[in-house]
Amino acid sequence: MTPTPRGADSAIGIREAVRILAEHHGSRAASPALDEFELILWENVAYLASPPRRLEAFEMLKSRIGTSPAAILKASRSALEAVTSRGILKGTFAAKLRECARIALDECGGDVGGALRAAPSRAKRILRSFPGIGEPGADKILLFAGLGNELAPESNGLRVLVRLGLLRDEGSYSRTYAASRRLAEDLPEDTGSRRLAHLLLREHGQTLCRRSRPRCDACPLRTRCAHARGESGPT
Repeated sequence: MTPTPRGADSAIGIREAVRILAEHHGSRAASPALDEFELILWENVAYLASPPRRLEAFEMLKSRIGTSPAAILKASRSALEAVTSRGILKGTFAAKLRECARIALDECGGDVGGALRAAPSRAKRILRSFPGIGEPGADKILLFAGLGNELAPESNGLRVLVRLGLLRDEGSYSRTYAASRRLAEDLPEDTGSRRLAHLLLREHGQTLCRRSRPRCDACPLRTRCAHARGESGPT
């Protein structure tokens, strides 16, 4: 299914929406500077944790254990669980961190970034072999590693796009995500622009365009948003 057609029936395009969000959120839309393996660890370090708790867990991992595959494999289970306890299922995700390290060593020779660059046609497949990394996660890692330019919106970003009327809710994250690929065609092609768009959409979905009780009164897009104008169903 393709995105909702734009033009007379659409209040705003994605490029204009991103411009307005950049003016509103500014530097608050930021992501830690991580290498390819650290981006994988970021996805597994604190399950269902808030952004501040995830950052706290990652910083603890980095300072107390280290973020190299060898350091993680050397760490005790209790040390890893102290990190993953910032989210839920600490034991499960401590084991996932260890599995990430094992795959990085066994399949990538300890250099995930090098493996991705050496085989760009297989990069997404390599990333999806790690715990917690599906197609959207692989697209996001490639985007932030400078190896891809898919918009790769997370659930918060997809919600913003659906509420604006730029995208139909296809009934599942995977189908709605697939439909979102076409929206990137309206953004500049460079990786930096699409990375910024990803971050701004995520920030907006986390802070104002929340799943429940969205703060439409404080939203800079409220006069251009189908949801705020009551023209879309619940999302």
